[in-house]
Amino acid sequence: QVQLVESGGGLVQAGGSLRLSCAASTRAATFYAMAWFRQAPGKEREFVAAISGSGGSTYYADSVKGRCSISRDNAKNLVYLEMRNLKPEDTAVYYCAARRGSTAVTITHTQDIDYWGQGTQVTVSE
Repeated sequence: QVQLVESGGGLVQAGGSLRLSCAASTRAATFYAMAWFRQAPGKEREFVAAISGSGGSTYYADSVKGRCSISRDNAKNLVYLEMRNLKPEDTAVYYCAARRGSTAVTITHTQDIDYWGQGTQVTVSE
């Protein structure tokens, strides 16, 4: 059992940057692939980025490639999502997620997820 808590959301102007953090409740998360998803009002939850258990492999949705970087610090049980050149269409609730297993490319759908965080709101103004 792993509990995930996101932080770092807020209001940012278009073109700005933001870093989200996800804290895991146990070091067991070291063995799990981690990911970020987002959900805008009236839309389905969608994949953003994933990282392998070791942090050695990353995978991104086409919509954020070149603008986002996912990383992790397993010693601190933390996962980060750095977002740059933010656009209004990035506005959504962002969710941290984990899957038992260490392969990042297998964590691109909501059905792949074993554990979810509660979400943090990101709002990008014009």
